[in-house]
Amino acid sequence: MKRKQWLSMALACCMAAGSQTPAFAQENEETVELTALISKHSLTKDVNEMEWLTELEAQNGVSVEWQQITADWDQKKSVMFAGGDIPDILFKATTTSDFATYNGLFEDLAPYIDNGQMPNVAKMFEDHPELRALSTDENGAIYGIPNYRSIWPTTNRVMYINQTWLDNLGLEVPTNMDELEEVLIAFKEGDPNGNGDTTDEIPFDFNGFPTFLLACFGVPLMNESDGYYVENGEVKNYRVDERYKVFMEWLQQLYGEGLINEEVITQDYSKFQSLARGEGTTAKVGVTLGWESGDRFGTEVADQYIPLPALKPHADSDEETVYWGYYKDNNSVNAATVALSSMCKNKDAAVKFIDSFYDEKTSLQVLFGGMNDVDQCMKDNDDGTYEVLPPADSSIDPGTWKWTNSFADYSPYYIPDDMKDRLTMGEDMVRVLEERKPLEETLAKMEETCDTYPAKFISYSTDDNATLAMNQVNIDNIIKQTYAAWLTDSNRDIEAEWEDYVDSIYKIGLTQNLEIRQAAYDRYRAGKQSTGFSRLLLAKRRQTDEKNKINIKKRVAAVAHDFTGFGIYYHILLRTYVWNTACFSKI
Repeated sequence: MKRKQWLSMALACCMAAGSQTPAFAQENEETVELTALISKHSLTKDVNEMEWLTELEAQNGVSVEWQQITADWDQKKSVMFAGGDIPDILFKATTTSDFATYNGLFEDLAPYIDNGQMPNVAKMFEDHPELRALSTDENGAIYGIPNYRSIWPTTNRVMYINQTWLDNLGLEVPTNMDELEEVLIAFKEGDPNGNGDTTDEIPFDFNGFPTFLLACFGVPLMNESDGYYVENGEVKNYRVDERYKVFMEWLQQLYGEGLINEEVITQDYSKFQSLARGEGTTAKVGVTLGWESGDRFGTEVADQYIPLPALKPHADSDEETVYWGYYKDNNSVNAATVALSSMCKNKDAAVKFIDSFYDEKTSLQVLFGGMNDVDQCMKDNDDGTYEVLPPADSSIDPGTWKWTNSFADYSPYYIPDDMKDRLTMGEDMVRVLEERKPLEETLAKMEETCDTYPAKFISYSTDDNATLAMNQVNIDNIIKQTYAAWLTDSNRDIEAEWEDYVDSIYKIGLTQNLEIRQAAYDRYRAGKQSTGFSRLLLAKRRQTDEKNKINIKKRVAAVAHDFTGFGIYYHILLRTYVWNTACFSKI
């Protein structure tokens, strides 16, 4: 007998012992067979080896045949989706645009949420109505369920510098980009790691485009998406901004001087990660970007690095125009983390299984790993509090341990707001928060003064979504080719090529994309302002809901009725109402 089937029967018997239902009725229930696909991180182990997941299947009376994808999912899914033959449940495998592109392939989950079959998801939507708005299409359907976590920082990246190397060369911590360049030159020409080899140090390394450093040159990146952001109420794209040109000229200069890893364009993440971890206690990288020092540098050299604040381009630069990447909404919410096939033969069982991921205890295990003697990732203190445990394998850093033993970040879960007071984080997350202190002043300034681009909460028609996606493919092709050429070839004159480059991007689709995004952003703002007067009323009504157990959906419709004069903008206003409820009614 399969282990999962045995465990399912054992749990059924245990539940029967404390129930009025005869034990034989539980024992004779058949396990429902489901199929599922998960697009997972390369570090993540075989999900069948996760005890918490095995237990979750048994608790729900299902046995899941898992298809696990670790690479090239974006290319593979188009073939699978076009063929129409997909697994019952898809984890971390869909985007909202997929639901419009492959119409009819996915099940509308709204009826299951509204009829009580998904109580955990319903609770998440009640607590955060903006998440339901995020998930609901123009026809009122919900094809993908998002996640929510309350415990993440507002920025994804920190810039680190090797303090040991600075000390070995008698250098001070840089305060601007000019000083940083001087430090990088010293890292290249000296022997900062002290091993007698002046050629094995990499002064500066990064993975992908270093967006966060671009912000230091004055671009207010507040939840940017595909290069789009908002400045003074106008939707822009930084790839055609003069500040991007200046930044690219700076990067080109550094690369030409041999200060940037020559393989920065071609290296994969695995190579990027291993370089930063050095060889034993010998560090190889001077300056880099990362999530957390333990994750970035491993256990041997992490203590050599310190985080930097956002650096000014020059000593006399205006500090008020120096920013950093601010990703509050992006860090808290991910759309469409789980979806259900419309062809699933056991939809009720599949829906129940999906909903179980949003249970409080399960959600923590989805994100951090199991609370059991096998997984040894978390502890339930049996008083409503939890704690993340150190890695059972001391040779593995906490970040890697999490990614190995859990579904991790972009997964179905609900971590409520009060979990901040009930969860003791692991040492890696403690470091994450500590290492962002040098950025706190900059991020606080941005939150107060900069326009947020709420990309995840702006809706588009099916046609507009298709247009945006098609244009963006063409735009990205030009951007990627030009970026690589400009960075690595010092003979390319960025200034001389700039005008033609910008014109080509506008003509190939950026003009149309900016028009669509600006109109959607303006509708979002207009709707948000139109419902602003009702904030206190909404708060009072939510309090009444709690007391009287009134269905929030009925009153959303009632309030939306007050705005019927907006005609075709009804749906937008309804979403905006829900958003305002979330933002302003928690008083």
